[in-house]
Parts: sequence; C-alpha cells; structure tokens
Amino acid sequence: MSSYKIGQIDVLHQDNIRPTHGEPRSPSRTILKPGHRRTEKNRPILVETILESDQILTMRDGVTLRADVFRPVTDERVPAIIMYGPYGKSGSGWFNIDKFPFRVGIPESKLSGYENFEGLDPAEWVPKQYAIVNVDARGINDSEGNEVAKLPWCSGKVSMAGNSWLAACQWYTAAQKPPHLACIAPMEGISDPFREHIYRGGILNTRFATPLSASFIGRGQRDDMPAMAAKYPDNNEYWDDKRANMEEIKVPSYIVASYSTGLHTIGSFRGFEEMASKDKWISVHATQEWYDLYSKERTDDLQKFMNRYLKGIENGWEQTPRVRYAFIRFNEDAEVNVPFADLPWNLSSAREQRLFLSADRKLLPTKASEPGQVSYQADAPSKLMGPDPNDPFFSYTFPQQTRLAGPATAILYVSSPSGNDMDVHVQLRKADKNGELLTYANIPLKDIGVSTVSEVPNTNVMKYLGPTGMLRASRRHVSEALSSRSKSWKTLSHSQVEPVEPGDIIRLEIQLWPTGLIFDAGERLLLYVSGHYMTLPEFETMPPYENHNRGHHIIHVGGEYDSSLMFYQV
Repeated sequence: MSSYKIGQIDVLHQDNIRPTHGEPRSPSRTILKPGHRRTEKNRPILVETILESDQILTMRDGVTLRADVFRPVTDERVPAIIMYGPYGKSGSGWFNIDKFPFRVGIPESKLSGYENFEGLDPAEWVPKQYAIVNVDARGINDSEGNEVAKLPWCSGKVSMAGNSWLAACQWYTAAQKPPHLACIAPMEGISDPFREHIYRGGILNTRFATPLSASFIGRGQRDDMPAMAAKYPDNNEYWDDKRANMEEIKVPSYIVASYSTGLHTIGSFRGFEEMASKDKWISVHATQEWYDLYSKERTDDLQKFMNRYLKGIENGWEQTPRVRYAFIRFNEDAEVNVPFADLPWNLSSAREQRLFLSADRKLLPTKASEPGQVSYQADAPSKLMGPDPNDPFFSYTFPQQTRLAGPATAILYVSSPSGNDMDVHVQLRKADKNGELLTYANIPLKDIGVSTVSEVPNTNVMKYLGPTGMLRASRRHVSEALSSRSKSWKTLSHSQVEPVEPGDIIRLEIQLWPTGLIFDAGERLLLYVSGHYMTLPEFETMPPYENHNRGHHIIHVGGEYDSSLMFYQV
C-alpha cells in the first residue's frame, strides 16, 4: 500500500485476512419469498423482499464499496438505512454474537441471519417499508475503500444505524454533513478511541483492539491502531483525526447508551452533550447493547424516530423526553425510561455530594482533622475478576433511598515509595444491607436459561460490577479546550507528561464513567482502589492486563489531604 499520512504522521498498516471466495463476486439480484429462511434456525422473511447482493457503490474519490440491499417490492421510493461496518455485510463475517455466552440472550430464531453484526435486521425493517443497505467498509471483503441516495428506488432520504463500530462511524460521517443524510441512530458507540479505550486514563490497553482488528477480512490493509498506539503515546494529528467532532453534527439523532459496555458509555453521553443538533434524544437502558438492539421495545421506538425524519410522518416524536434514564438496583428490577429534560447531573435539581476517605476505610461527610494513610500492594496482577480481596475499599451506608446519576470523581492523594509513576484504578460497587457485594446480570436470567447471577459467565458483556475509572499519574494533565465542551467531564490532554518521583504525594482526579444506581436505606456504597484493572474481560479468553506499578501505594487521607469521592444525586 502506498504511504498514507494524516497531517505529518505516517500511518502504520497491517494486512487484512484475505477473502476465501477468490475474485470479487458479481452483483446479483434475487427475490426472497415470504417464509424464506436463511437457515432452518433463523426467523423467516415476512414479506416479498428484493435482495441485491454485492452492489457496487462508487465514492467521490473513485473507490468502490460493496453493499447488499434489502428492500420491499414496491413501485414507491423508500428511505434507506445504512449499516456501514467492518465485520462482513449481511452476516458473512467471522465476528458475531455466536462468539458470546448464551448468544447474549438472543436466540437464532429471533434474527434472519441477513443482518450485519451489530446492525438492524432486514426481516424486521423491510416490512416497515425501509430499505436496509449493508455496506462493507473501505478495505473490507471486496470493498476498495453519496451513492445510495441516487439509486432509483431511494426516496433521497438516508439514515445510518447500528451499534458499536456501526455507531461510531456515524459520528464521523454526520460531522461531514452529507447532503442526503436526514438523521442518524448511533446506538452505543465510542467517540475517541485514543482517550476512551486504547489510552484511557493514560494507560495503554490494546488487549481488545488487537484481536478485534485482526479479525477483519479484506483484499487490502487497515490502520494498525495497536501499533500506532505503541509508537505514538502522545496526542498528535493521527489521534485528533480519530476523535469525533460532535460540534459539527446537526442532523436529528437517536442515541442509545448503557453502563454495561467497557467501550462505548462515555462516547455515547459525550455525543449527546456535545453535538450541535437541537433535535437529539438519548435513551439509556439497563441491559446489554446487542440484547437491547434487537428488543421489540427498541425496534418500535426507533421506528417512530425513523418514521418522523425519513418519512416525514407527524407522529408526535418531538414530545419524547430528551433523556430517558435507567437506574440499576442490582438486587431488584431496574427502573427504566425515567424522563429528564437533560442529562440528569447537568440539571439544577441535581445535588453534588462529597464523601471523604478516612484511615479506617470509611467514606465520611466531613474530612478527618488528623492525617492518616491506607496502603495497598499496587503491583498485584490483574485477574480480570473485579477487585481482589486485598484491594482496599472505603464504605458509606446510605441513611435513605438515594439515586446516583452520571460520572463520579475520586480525588486521591497517592504516593509510591519505590515507583517513578503510578497507575491507579478505582471502582464503585454496591453491597446490600448485610454487606454482600452485588453483581448485576446484563441479560434477564430467564432469557439465558439460568436462575442465579453466579451461573452467568464472568465477562463484561454479561455482568456489570459498577463504574470504573483509571489514571496514570504522569498523564494527569487536563485539556482545558476539550473539557470546556462538557459541563461535568474533564478530558485528558495526552500531550504533557508530569513527572513523578518516588515518595511524591500526587493529587489525582480520577473520573469514573457515568452510571445510574439506586441505594435503599441501609445499603452500602464501596469505593475500591487498586493498582490493576478491576473490570471483567470482554471475552472469556482475553489475557490479563499488564501491571506496570512497583511495590505498594499509599493513599493519604485527612488533615491537609482532601481525598474524597464526588458524585451526583438526583
């Protein structure tokens, strides 16, 4: 591949897996009859459907993409919803929900098998008089690199939809203001892979990105983002290009968010808060992203949005609350679809609470007058099973029912007697009135055929422990420019190293991703502090993360040290 630069940065590339079908397939057209099933396990096609496979779409720069088009048999022009992704169009790729335990509660009989991984199902949307256009992204399968709106069957109204990668690409596309893009539906998508994942908190992590990108199939090459991360730990033009410019997005937007993902939570909330569009809504659910994507409730709600902005139907969509929030109880059913006029922690009615860490490992409303210390073994290996038994925690018992919403901040004064840097991880957990640590199943147990949470595999996809935050002390510098775009979130600059010497007491502000939690009177909030990741793995086979700490860390509390936890009550 010829040299490719973003600004002055040479982009490293890696070969994709070569397709196994030889030469690129020729475009074809067939009619799927009612009752047709892709396999005997899949749901049937309900209405006569035109399937135009491997259609060639020519981009403005001459690059051709390949797409499968599913559309109703009609003389009327219909709007199109594009699923643009890297996993192989129409379910043809290796990566799919079969790779996850219990298929995350989605039986094969619920889907047609023609859907893109993380995309809408044609069998669901063609009967609603929409065309589903599954596009292989540039470099994927037979794609080399505005055509859909010009196709004779299209009404000229185009949307994009999908989850994860298929959501993230919508941020970037909408910011370019394509003329026929009427609306978008990013249903949980990362918005800045550098800050939100690969270098979250300034700590390198390519354990997920490496195997994911290595699964892409195509005739060309792809950005080798893990290699770029190893070579360029500081922010530069390459990483700036990967950060979605939300302020340029002006089309109506249907955004979905949850707490159960280790990738997309903050990006989804950032998209809602920072985008310029005045017609934007966010729905926060209490399950797992794929389970939610194919639920009847999500489909019906999304259809109402699409009907309004792709078909112009006056259906009262604008009366939908701008924010619909979810609060997780862990030991009871979650509260969902709680309406707010804005992100609840940004409302004037929200109350910020501050609890101070004490030497006896409590969270107190007032700071102890005398200084104290709590130490922990910072170089203990990560087992990807949540906090270790030896990780210190600080507890608070709620005197009355309390709802927490949004991001939290752990302000910690920390030192390392023997290390010249520190990676500090924090996590909020909930314990019941008896002190039992609680875990939340992201999928209703009845839908995966088990009766207790303990039977659910220990992966981030299947279980939620609580919100996390992390920070490398030398990377604590905040970008004032990027942070000014949010009312409550401070964004790291990743452009300035602040040295740490052994014994230095460093003030760290560690931000935890947004959440929604309910505590009843007598239930406990626990703040865990550790030197390693306390999340569960995305895959059961994922290797543990490296721990770069040395020896033990000391948390300084009380007196002149206002080590504390700050969060929002609504």
